[in-house]
Amino acid sequence: MNTQSPAAAERPELQQLIQDIVDTGFTGITMRVHDEHGEWAGSAGLSELGGTAKPPIDGHVRIGSNTKTFTATVALQLVAEGKIDLDTPAAEYLPEFDLDERITVRMLLQHTSGVFNFTGEYYPDGTMVPGIASSNVGKEWVDNRFKTYSPQDLVRLALSKPARFEPGTGWSYSNTNYVLVRLIIENVSGRPVEEEMRRLIFEPLGLTGTSAPTTSTEVPEPHAHAYYRYEEDGQEKTVDVTSQNPSWISSGGDMISTTRDLHTFISALVTGQLLPAPLLAEMYKTHPTGIPNMDYGLGVFVLDTGDGGTLITHNGGMAGHGALMYSTPDGAKTLTATLNSVDDVTMSLAVPFQQAMQRLVDVVFCGVRSE
Repeated sequence: MNTQSPAAAERPELQQLIQDIVDTGFTGITMRVHDEHGEWAGSAGLSELGGTAKPPIDGHVRIGSNTKTFTATVALQLVAEGKIDLDTPAAEYLPEFDLDERITVRMLLQHTSGVFNFTGEYYPDGTMVPGIASSNVGKEWVDNRFKTYSPQDLVRLALSKPARFEPGTGWSYSNTNYVLVRLIIENVSGRPVEEEMRRLIFEPLGLTGTSAPTTSTEVPEPHAHAYYRYEEDGQEKTVDVTSQNPSWISSGGDMISTTRDLHTFISALVTGQLLPAPLLAEMYKTHPTGIPNMDYGLGVFVLDTGDGGTLITHNGGMAGHGALMYSTPDGAKTLTATLNSVDDVTMSLAVPFQQAMQRLVDVVFCGVRSE
């Protein structure tokens, strides 16, 4: 359904804001804001190339690395149940891998383990060490998008590569960390990660539009379409990649959700409905990332808005789909958004994506006027 909330007409500045973001090159966007004015939801752009319909406001989307916040929350819930200890070496939970004994569960959750990122490691000098084939570029990615990868194979690939740094001595975003956390969750619970998510998050919160598909290739209707663009024999081709096997990213970013469910989840998380206060405090203990005004806790970024405010946030993108979620620490104001686009080898929308996030924060949380 593409209808806006009743309050939409009363907040044209928000509709203009998302239209401006579409104008920077995105195919479509949906946004949901909960604040002192109530709830607002709207969409702009196109659900599908060549069509006329806007993206469905409560459409399903691949949320990419927002998956990490869900995975970290489940891990911390298992800490509360006494099944995981944050400062125990991960190797004790995963004896089948030759993990560095110094790497703790906390380091995995905080990206301070130094373990190689199986989707490719990018270094400050501009060099890049490739990861798995399906995370690489162009036609190779398109041709491999239905291949199934086991999380164990992803971990073994990562461990066959040199570590980025000694455990605990730096920070580097690595999808491998969260595949290892997934395997820890499954080992200590005796259940697949999607079952633990259902038990601990989806069912208690009533998240009917959220799933951890692992290897399932389809995005439930309704949904906006995701695209990938590449060159072959000198010709540019654009392919609909909405359907794909997300096992290549595993619990680094395979989940599907909606703006409504993301709002419900982040609100419940920050207000203590999912974690006891001491563990929520652990989640918020950050490590410097080198990203301006953003440090990383356990599965969340803690963002300094620059005007004395703080936001709990994560974002994620996955081959033409993307999602954002932000909340004030008290849950009084949230913003969740989904994006659909034409992705490509050069990640040409990476800068507009960062600019869009900043613009949303400025307007919704910092009171900057949308022009």
